[in-house]
Amino acid sequence: QYFDKIDLVTTQNEPVQIFKTGYYNTDAGPDFTQARLKIGAEEWNGSVEIHISASDWLRHQHQTDPKYDQVVLHVVWETDVTITRTNGSPIPTLTLRGRVALALINTYQQFQQTPLAIPCQPFLPQVPAITKTTMQERVRLERLAGKADRVLGIFEATGHDWEETAYQWLAANFGFKINQPGMERLARMLPYALLRRHRHQPLLLEALLLGQAGFLNEPALDEYMAGLQREYSYLQHKYTLPAGLHRADWNFLRLRPANFPTVRLAQWAALLHQHEHLFAALLAISDLKTGETFFGVTSSGYWQTHVLPGQPAARAPKGIGKSSINLLLINAVAPLLVAYSRYNPNETYLDKAIQLLEQLPPEDNHVTRRYSDLDFHHQSAADSQALLQLNQHYCAPRQCLQCSIGNFILKRNVTV
Repeated sequence: QYFDKIDLVTTQNEPVQIFKTGYYNTDAGPDFTQARLKIGAEEWNGSVEIHISASDWLRHQHQTDPKYDQVVLHVVWETDVTITRTNGSPIPTLTLRGRVALALINTYQQFQQTPLAIPCQPFLPQVPAITKTTMQERVRLERLAGKADRVLGIFEATGHDWEETAYQWLAANFGFKINQPGMERLARMLPYALLRRHRHQPLLLEALLLGQAGFLNEPALDEYMAGLQREYSYLQHKYTLPAGLHRADWNFLRLRPANFPTVRLAQWAALLHQHEHLFAALLAISDLKTGETFFGVTSSGYWQTHVLPGQPAARAPKGIGKSSINLLLINAVAPLLVAYSRYNPNETYLDKAIQLLEQLPPEDNHVTRRYSDLDFHHQSAADSQALLQLNQHYCAPRQCLQCSIGNFILKRNVTV
């Protein structure tokens, strides 16, 4: 709250007292929830929505969304229209024009209009290290919580089956972002219970995965692939499998051969062959060493000399590389531990997740380098995950008012 709070009144000239600003809402719906305030003679508990102009309410189509009927106060810079709920009742509006210091407005406008990727970059030398560290710790937990929410979403969709949840979540992450959609769809087509029946038959695991993924549709170029086709044809009929994916559903462009989806599927088959109970094995990962042991599988002989069906390769990865293992530990294992800690509830798994991230080396990309060059902590994966979250959810969308660093600069009237 950066405005003059003396003698607040609505556009209808009703006095406003703010007892509790509520909680910032990161999901769909009004900006703040569970606010408590007094308008005129009545006390209200509900949501608060914030816009530059009152007409932004209409531009964002809030008038058709029942979630916004619970808004008890509309806070705007300027009131250019009267806003009502879906039932036609007017929403009390507080106009801030004339109540905010000009210097603060100028700084905020600079944040919003700068071409810099990090809006507050010129001000950062004046920001204490503890302020930046505190924000990094906050967004690190936010990122873990967001990924844990996705795990729990799978848990709900699978009828509260942790084995199937762990399988689908890990499969999706085996797509390594670019092929994640394909892996997600494939995992839903081939339930974990079905694949576990053939855990001791690696050839059949490959046949099911490669066949359902759409890589066994073309005429076989060698006997190994012909054998996989025969096995898949039989299993497809036996289990009445749904129509599978197609080669066009997978991305090969600009990928190194080690990241080809065919190679990842062979590694995925090897991992399913190695571990009988995925969920228990994943929960047992407590540090980098046990994580590397879990993912330390070797592809079958064929895929040690091929990266595509029927096409021998001079160099083919025999197992999952170290950098890929690190990404799987960051993006798959740690969020699964957090999700289970929330379900259980048991903070032991949350602590394990954080400790695991702190042991892993930081991700190195143009985003993380941008922040580390400005003296943000970048010593571990816990740090790099925080920086990615900060960039994606605060700096890029210019959510400076929700950022502790932006708050410090605005409240202290920091100048360059």
